[in-house]
Amino acid sequence: MATHHPDRAQLLIEDVLAALGNPVRLGIVRELAVSDGERTCGSLPLEVTKATATHHWRVLRESGVTREHKVGRCKAIELRRADLDARFPGLLDAVLNTLPPEARS
Repeated sequence: MATHHPDRAQLLIEDVLAALGNPVRLGIVRELAVSDGERTCGSLPLEVTKATATHHWRVLRESGVTREHKVGRCKAIELRRADLDARFPGLLDAVLNTLPPEARS
């Protein structure tokens, strides 16, 4: 079964904002944003169960924030920055430039 990725024109602001509104998913996006290219899901620091991580990957993929593909036995994930910037100019930068809760004090 092929993995579904919405086309750029199908990206909806409410789906993207809902995906980015979760602290775990926002952390994943922050990690991907500072990475050089794609990352395997196992290389990202997550302190959740495998089932919960799978849920977060799916939400990010289905909202159009990330793109996934298989690399051997692993799943590679990349941030769809070009698509997000084209569809919602400035949104990703604005979200990524907010301070994480631990840095606000």
